Amino acid sequence: MVIIKSDEEIVIMRKCGKILAAVLDKLRAEVRPGIKTGQLDIMMAEESRKRGVIPSFKNYRGFPANLCVSVNDEIVHGIPGERILQEGDIVSLDVGAKLNGFHTDAAVTIGVGRISKEAADLIAVTEGSLKSGIAQAISGAWVEDISSAIQHYVESKGFSVVREYTGHGVGRDLHEEPQIPNFVIGKGLLLRKGMTLAIEPMVNAGDWHTKLAANQWTVLTADGSLSAHFEHTIAITDNEAEVLV
Repeated sequence: MVIIKSDEEIVIMRKCGKILAAVLDKLRAEVRPGIKTGQLDIMMAEESRKRGVIPSFKNYRGFPANLCVSVNDEIVHGIPGERILQEGDIVSLDVGAKLNGFHTDAAVTIGVGRISKEAADLIAVTEGSLKSGIAQAISGAWVEDISSAIQHYVESKGFSVVREYTGHGVGRDLHEEPQIPNFVIGKGLLLRKGMTLAIEPMVNAGDWHTKLAANQWTVLTADGSLSAHFEHTIAITDNEAEVLV
């Protein structure tokens, strides 16, 4: 069921989003050659605790970490651990926080030191596609308008959008209706004021197909190409969407 948030509930999500953005900024500043992905997980827990929020991902459906750290051909749900980031890697940080019963969700992809032109272009296109999708997220539009904007932007730049994983509603639960595909599969739901959505294009340098790692969590590109991921939590208003994080 699609949940329309009250003004009071969106205020809570706004506060949660502001805190999550600050945590994500701290994490981004630590991404460098030589750091273990597990160190980012520890920092996520510590920074969340300091600010009075709970990491949304820890133990969610059994996920073992406080955030997702996905490197190079890993699309999403990478489990942080002993892996050491190397010069030239790209790393996606996917984070969520819970405050007073409400969740917000966000993701960024960052280059580690000097990266290739292909990697830099992939990151820029993925972020650009997120902005294009959000521009369509207004009351009276349809989910398809978001999906179409993202797909058109990505494919016009020569990259591909992941099909199997999508954006989603977010708020009282980490994943709510509606799903927000990054490609057109139908008109979808009518957007209404008070909906809160996590829009999150996942974009591959090569083919859009995916495969699941042996850990049964981490999703990789089927062809081994690089992947990038950006995400904002937004609130639908009467005018342009409000970015909460």
